[in-house]
Order: sequence, then C-alpha cells, then structure tokens
Amino acid sequence: MTGADVLLLALGAVAVGAGTLVVTTRHLVRAGLYLVVCLGALAGIYLVLTAELVAWVQVLIYVGAVVVLLLFAVMLTRAPIGASDDLDRPGWPAALIGGGVGLGLTGLMVDAFGWYRVALPEPGTAERLGEQVFGSWVLPFEVLSVLLLAALVGAIVLSRPDIGRHAGQDGRSR
Repeated sequence: MTGADVLLLALGAVAVGAGTLVVTTRHLVRAGLYLVVCLGALAGIYLVLTAELVAWVQVLIYVGAVVVLLLFAVMLTRAPIGASDDLDRPGWPAALIGGGVGLGLTGLMVDAFGWYRVALPEPGTAERLGEQVFGSWVLPFEVLSVLLLAALVGAIVLSRPDIGRHAGQDGRSR
C-alpha cells in the first residue's frame, strides 16, 4: 500500500463521514458546513488522482458557489436554522431503502462490468476540455446560469414581503 492509497482512504473516510453528517444533522447551517467538508475531501481525492483541473472546478463551483448559494438562500428565506422537531421522522425506513438501493446498484455494477480491466483512453488536455465546454456545451451552461439567477431573484422576492406590496386603499404607498 502506497502513500497515495493511504491518502485516498483517509480522504474517502472524511468524505463519507462528512456526507453522513450532512444527512443526519438536524441543523441546516451545520449541514451546509459539513457539505463543504465533504466536497473539499472530494477535491482532495481528485488532487491525489492527479486530476487538478477537476479538483479546482470542484472547489470553485461546488464549494465556492453551490454551498454559498445554499446558505445564502436559507438565510434569505428565513427558514428555521436550528433543530426542527416537526420534521423528525424515524430513520430506519430510509436506512432500509438506502441499503437496499446500495446493494442493488452494487450487484448491477458487478453484473455489468464484473472484475474486468477497462482500457483507459488517452489523457485529455485543458485545451480539449475548453473546446468541449465552450463549444458544444455553451448553451446549456448559459441556460443553467440564467436559471440559477432566476432562482436567486425568486428567493429574494419570496423572502421580502415589502417588495410585492402595492399602494394602499387611499392611493399612498406604504
């Protein structure tokens, strides 16, 4: 076992542990912070696997944008940040269904791929990746950015009751 293997196992354990804490914690803000740790561990795994571009995209897009957007939306909508007893449900059905789905997917993957070695394609370059992202995938990329902007504006409008208020009965605005 090499040093890279030990590092992959350690980062994998951190990612799985933080991911478990994301779905089991009762505090929404803490779940967002555990998500930062989980996604950061995944970026570390990408670095160990020498996929530096994917690691930095993971940090910039997921840790830097998605988690910040999630926490920003939670704070804008004035959702309950602390523990919520009204949404508390027993966890055994979810664990049973999740375990069954995990075992089913594992069986499906072993049946489909077995234990065969797959030949790897030649490594890509940043130039080829840029041609794909900004060539044939530029329209979906821009549509997604407009969708995220619309969701953010919608969250602001929903969280501020004074924005949608019109003039009162006497013609004066409030």
